[in-house]
Parts: sequence; structure tokens; C-alpha cells
Amino acid sequence: MTVRRLDPVLVDRIAAGEVIERPAAAVKELVENAIDAGARAIAVTIAAGGRELIRVVDDGAGMTPDDLALAVERHATSKLPDGDLFAIQSLGFRGEALPSIGSVARLSIETRRRDAAQGVGLVVEAGEKGVLRPVAAAPGTRIEVSDLFIFTPARLKFLKSDRAEAQAVTEMLRRLAIAHPEIRFSLSGEYAGAFDWPAEPIGEEGLLRRLGRALGRDFPENALRIEAEREGFRISGFAGLPTFHRGTSAGVHLSVNGRPVRDKLLLSAVRGAYADVVPSDRHPVLFLDVGCEPRAVDVNVHPAKSEVRFRDPALVRGLVVSGLKAALAAAGHRATTTGGARTLDAFRAVFSAGGGPSIPRPAFPATPAWQASEPWPDASGWQPSHPAAPAQSGFSDFAASSADARAHLAEPSADALDRPLGAARAQLHETYIVAQTREGVVIVDQHAAHERLVYERLKAERARNGIARQPLLLPEVVELGPVDADRLIAAGSELESLGLVLESFGPGAVLVREAPSQLAGGNLQRLVRDVADALAEHGTAGSLERRLDHVLATMACHNSVRAGRRLRPEEMDALLREMEVTPNSGQCNHGRPTYVELKLADIERLFGRR
Repeated sequence: MTVRRLDPVLVDRIAAGEVIERPAAAVKELVENAIDAGARAIAVTIAAGGRELIRVVDDGAGMTPDDLALAVERHATSKLPDGDLFAIQSLGFRGEALPSIGSVARLSIETRRRDAAQGVGLVVEAGEKGVLRPVAAAPGTRIEVSDLFIFTPARLKFLKSDRAEAQAVTEMLRRLAIAHPEIRFSLSGEYAGAFDWPAEPIGEEGLLRRLGRALGRDFPENALRIEAEREGFRISGFAGLPTFHRGTSAGVHLSVNGRPVRDKLLLSAVRGAYADVVPSDRHPVLFLDVGCEPRAVDVNVHPAKSEVRFRDPALVRGLVVSGLKAALAAAGHRATTTGGARTLDAFRAVFSAGGGPSIPRPAFPATPAWQASEPWPDASGWQPSHPAAPAQSGFSDFAASSADARAHLAEPSADALDRPLGAARAQLHETYIVAQTREGVVIVDQHAAHERLVYERLKAERARNGIARQPLLLPEVVELGPVDADRLIAAGSELESLGLVLESFGPGAVLVREAPSQLAGGNLQRLVRDVADALAEHGTAGSLERRLDHVLATMACHNSVRAGRRLRPEEMDALLREMEVTPNSGQCNHGRPTYVELKLADIERLFGRR
């Protein structure tokens, strides 16, 4: 077979396969062009998931007739004035979108510059360019794409349902809208998650309002401001609290110089920053923008421009991880406000549902409470012949609180009530601490909270001068499987830095010589077995620090206040005070919340008092 030059239309269709693989990609290219044109309002309409119609209307700069005629030619663009691919400051730059779309669909463009008396229109169909014609048009550009992939039927077979394609368009437009809060975005069409978000003022407040619209109204009050800079790179945005997490990574929004990306390096950095505070099967919610000089990043490494390559990837990853970790640590004991809301919703469901769970009720005495005490004789000296019922005898079936911190025995100090976690008032089921604040009630999971406190203490010790060790008067032998024993001995130097000194003691056994002082008196047999399991689970993947943190978390779990242990009032208060000054104490080592807060106003509404 001889080599031949491909037909230009066929070349465009091949390019369209790389750039326009689905309707969402076409919408992305058109909306990016609108943003580059300086638009302050962009309206998108789709039909049949974008397969039958895509309409993008903007109020940007518009085009002259000469510009429009050239814009639908391959590799024609206004965004590389000096031809420097390493100084790209726009979202689009290849000049492929319009000719690629025009080769696989019917493309209609109407545009007008603000200083022009009238607009100009052009139609491209199956790669054939029509003639320019005058049109009545508002300043800006209006583009309609109809019958996408009609000239490449094979591509239509690979599209998903109209609903799935519409949802992809919605998600793509949401990401662009988050990265550019200063622009008004609207979307309409069947199956699309229709929205109309007004333009927000430039700055933190405007960005947070846009994030509230995109990520949920609960996000702003559960978000942390992120701001960090290092060697020409800067990150800015908002990140959700660790307990404000979701089941997929759809809530992770990233951009580089205003360009939304799904970059593997940045996603890995986000996972690394949250690894210590979010469950492994959950994902944080955040928006981060990485800003840098255009020459410090290559945006021309992916057909869809969804990935980038940084000049110094290690620097960027370190900046993202350290910036997020610093903000999370500064948040201290903060937990999401949604925890209390979910608790109240559960109460409402029980109270309002006729078929709710059955709550056992004690058998109250038939005698009214006001007659329960011994009655006074009347003037005639008569008294009832029946014996009086003991006062409040119907409540005898209820168990008393685990700790004797009731209000009538120990009035909380004003200072304690003003604290974020309040004053301890009782312990329920020997597991949960109930505290009172000025504004409501706090319920603390004592084991989860103390587990995080011990973990943070161990990490702080390791960072300062190594974890303090305590030699055992009688070294303890732990029997294990041969593989687990070998794994522990191989990690001996790592474990020694964590205060656990082990020696081989024959096949399938280790000898514990020293243990961390914080864990003195604990169950070393169980600790060593759990450390072996942690090493097996974590393997050799990841950095040494992550492996050490994983083992430390396992150790911390063993020295924590267990559920079922009765605490004295002063112990409960001490736990609350330490939580208030400990980083990340709003969630345990496994990412579960350590406490929920119920506002007094919400409790009053629950009982119909408001």
C-alpha cells in the first residue's frame, strides 16, 4: 500500500476523536473560548444530553468577520500572539475545537463586537464552511451545535444514555463555574442539573458563596481557608473539615491558573494531606487553585487539557500537602455542623413516624404524681386508707448515669460553660460524655476522642526527639505466624523509632524488650499482633512517614480510654479541655467524628418550644 496524504475533512474528524469524545467535551471547549473572550455571563442549553443540541451564548468580546472566517480553520487561534507554547495564559490555545466540532456536526456561529453596527454569521456542516452573512446579534457570541457525531455514526454508538451525558455536561460546567466565580453561569436542558449562578465579587467571600452553591449550602460553615506560597507557587481556596467527607472524589475540585484539572499529582497530594483524618473509603470536599508563572507548568500534555506537568512536581506536592495539613491542624477540635443536624433528624424521624422504633415505657403508677407523697390529714383527721405510691416510682426502670456529675451535685463553672466543648455533666452507657455549653449540648465518644489525643501525643513526641521508651522488667514473648514475625523483625528499625523494641525469639515468635512509655501497662500481646496486621495491610507502599503514622495509630488505639470505662467528672472535664487544644481532635484515627453538638435552639424546636 502506498502512503497518501489524508483528506483535510478526514484529518479534522480524526482530530475530533481526540478533542471531542463526548458532548461534555464540546461544551467544555466552547465555554473555555467564551471565558477567554472576557465573557461575564455564559448560558448553556442542551437537548438529548447534548447529542441533538448544544447552545452556548456569551457576552464576550465577539469576533470580526475576518476573525470568524479564520476561527473555523484548523490551528487558527488568537491566543498565541508570539507563538510561545510555554507562556500560555488562556484556557484554549490549539485552535482545534471549532473545526473539529464542525467536521462531525452542524455548527452555527453568530457573533458581534461591541463597536460593530451588526453581527456576522457562519455555518459549518460536515467540515464544509459556508459563506459569511450579516445577522442581527447582541454583543458577544452565540454558538449552536446540532446533531453531534451525525457524520461519524460509529461514534454515536459509544455515547451513553442522554441522562448520563447530560450529567457529564453538568459536572464539567460546575467545575468551570467554581474556578471562575466572577462569571455568571447558567445551564438548562432535559436531564441536566439546571442552575443559574450569578456572578460573585472577586475575593474570598465571593468564592465561598460560589462554593456554597456548587458543593452544598453546608460547605461554607464547614470550610477552612487555604493560603500558602513557596518559591513562586501559591495555593488558595477552601477545604472542608475532615468529617465533612463524601463517598466519591467528585467533591475534590482543583485548578491550575484558573484551568480546572483532574491531575494525578494534585489528587495524590490531597489524599496524602487527608490520609490521617479521613477514612480510607471516603473523600474530602474542597477547591484549590494552584497559581504560578505560565512557564512553570506545561498545559499541553493531555488532549483534553485535564492534566498538567509542573516544572517542579515535588515542590508543588509538598506545598499542597503542607498547606492543607497546616489548615487542618489549626482547625483543632472543630467538627462539622452536619453531625448535630443528622442527630436531630434521627430524633425527628422517631418522634414523627408512626411506625418508628418501639420505645419501652415504664409502668407509671395510677396515682397522679401530686398525690404520690404522704398526704396531710384534713381538719377531721381523716387520711386515705390506701398506701401512697413511692414518689416517681415509675422511673425506677431507668438506669442512672455512669458518672455522678449531675447538675444538683456539681454546678458547672461559668468558665467551663464558655469553653467550646463545655462542662461535663454525665456519662451515658459508660461510653458517651454529655457536656453542657452556653448554646447547647455536646455528646463525646470517649474512646474515639482519647484515641486521637494519644495519637497526636505520640506524633508530637516522635517529631521532637523520638518516642520515650520504657524497658520491660520481664520481656514478653509474643507467638505469631512465621511470616508476621519476619515482617516485624524486618521493620525493627522503624518500630524502634516508635518506641517498640523487638527481638527474634525463634521461628514464629518475637520478644518485646521495650515499649512506648505512653502505652505502659497495656496489652502488649494484642498490640504486637495488631502492629503486625498494620504492617501487612500497609505493605511497603507509600512513604516511611505514612507507614509510621499507620503503626502509631494502631498503638494509640490500645492506650485509649475504652468504651465501658467509668470516668470521674474531673476526668471527663480534663478530656474535653485537652480536645480543645489538640489538632485534629474532631475526628478519631479512623476518620469518624469524636463528638456532635446539638444547639439549644434546635432542641427546643424538636420539642415544639419554638
